[in-house]
Amino acid sequence: MTAAARVWLFDLDNTLHDAGPHIFPHINHSMREYIERHLGVDETEATRIRQHYWSRYGATLTGLVRHHGIDPHHFLAETHRFDDLPRMVVFDRALRAMLARLPGRKLVFSNAPQDYATAVLDIMGVRHMFDAVWSIERLRFQQKPRVAGFRRLLERERLRPAQCVMIEDTPANLRPARQLGMKTVLIGSAPRAPAWVDLRLQSVLDLPRHLGKL
Repeated sequence: MTAAARVWLFDLDNTLHDAGPHIFPHINHSMREYIERHLGVDETEATRIRQHYWSRYGATLTGLVRHHGIDPHHFLAETHRFDDLPRMVVFDRALRAMLARLPGRKLVFSNAPQDYATAVLDIMGVRHMFDAVWSIERLRFQQKPRVAGFRRLLERERLRPAQCVMIEDTPANLRPARQLGMKTVLIGSAPRAPAWVDLRLQSVLDLPRHLGKL
């Protein structure tokens, strides 16, 4: 398949930008405080619950909804409030040029909420370069790595898995992509990649130079 016929599915956090310095610490703090308030637990227990549900389900939200009846929309709104998001978004200004050089359709496929995802893309000046943003709400809270979310995106966008390349920083989220028949690209500095990863890159900016490997 030619590169122009590909459909590129990009994760957002720690793939298109670096959420580590500011955004993830803020979200983790907000989630912990939310759990403390709504479940009536202390800081230590709230941290344990947040981490346990993230490890088990791929998202803290899933465990809170399933086991505690938390309203997902309220949770997302309360835990993704930022006083100065533009200052917190760390990204390489070469991102826009990289996306422009990459042939084919581009979609964002993220476990993040819609308002946050579109705000980050606007801050980076690249929102217009994506045909769609698939957030956790559009996935009906069937977030990565759950196969149901992948299938919903493919069905609604009328895509075949063989057309798609999934670009992601979390290895577990690439496993269902590969099982469905997508090509997979792992972003990050991990020394080794699992067997279901087709290509490992230090930075998403390196992607156009490696199209021949996909």
